[in-house]
Amino acid sequence: MGMSIWAGIGVVLPFPYYYWLWTYPQTWVDLCGKRRDPSAVMAYVSYFLKLVQIISFFSVSSLSWPPPLFFWPLIIVGQFLNFRVYQLIGEPGVYYGVRFGKNIPWVTEFPYGYIKDPQYVGSILSLLAFVSWIPFQYILLWCLGYVFMMLLELKEDPATRANPRT
Repeated sequence: MGMSIWAGIGVVLPFPYYYWLWTYPQTWVDLCGKRRDPSAVMAYVSYFLKLVQIISFFSVSSLSWPPPLFFWPLIIVGQFLNFRVYQLIGEPGVYYGVRFGKNIPWVTEFPYGYIKDPQYVGSILSLLAFVSWIPFQYILLWCLGYVFMMLLELKEDPATRANPRT
């Protein structure tokens, strides 16, 4: 397999993991045991998978300086949304704490209530910032992974959650 196939695999690698944890959260809780916080362990695995994604991106990139003008607004807005989500719901909120039985406080401050799935939107905007350096098919593949997760998470019945976000 050529480098481009490996890069594609690296880009999509986290999404089966997220699917598994979202769909079968109790298996993850059981695997983590009573001494480890399932959200914290998920975060560590996710950081490693994010590193694999970034390395995969760089393996097919053609970085040049200066970046195009559209780069800065997309990165700033995208990363602001990601930062704000972490600030408001913390690691347990971002890393499926509600699926692992944690009580995650309901948040209505910006960007919640204004943007559906603000973390995914922020991530997609950040990825689009790299469109002049990364072949589009890899950006599209990564964005489709986020769209897949948005659709998967949308299917959850909010009435069954302690803290519905709709």
